[in-house]
Amino acid sequence: MRLALRFLDVYIPEPLKKRILRGLFCSTAQAFGAGLPEIKGLSSSRLLETYALFTRKAAEEVSAKNEDPEAVRLHLFQNASDLGATLRQRFHLRSRDDVLKMSRIIYKILGISFEGRPDGEVIIRSCYFSRFYSGDVCRLISALDEGAAAGLAGGGRLEFSQRMTDGHDCCRGRLLFKDEGP
Repeated sequence: MRLALRFLDVYIPEPLKKRILRGLFCSTAQAFGAGLPEIKGLSSSRLLETYALFTRKAAEEVSAKNEDPEAVRLHLFQNASDLGATLRQRFHLRSRDDVLKMSRIIYKILGISFEGRPDGEVIIRSCYFSRFYSGDVCRLISALDEGAAAGLAGGGRLEFSQRMTDGHDCCRGRLLFKDEGP
């Protein structure tokens, strides 16, 4: 499946973009216990904008309704982990390099530059969502990043140490695979 990853790293067909975005949309709405807005027939770019607005509103409502943000984070993490595991299986991801390539492809669909280094360092220099999210919203929604990474890697975790939404020039994090310690 490495050939497919190389192809997708260069060109991502519109139907695949839309399928991944719709899957993410559905699992995110379920995690928030929210209804899904009308997304049928939207292009991938309109889906992405609608998703950004939807997730911002849903995350802000967690605080406004005095909901437990950790419970919501857990649901977001679990649902995204399931999506990541599905992609891991579908694309036969086996190595760290496979996981980093697939992560770059997914982030490209999301309008996010993703640089994953072999040592696990992650750098994001531009993020579509940084125009929409506050620091608090980003911290809650990043449970999706963490879950997707865990699913793609077959365990492990992604931890961010800085975010653009907190005023930094880029996001930095570390992707630790399950065979690596804390």
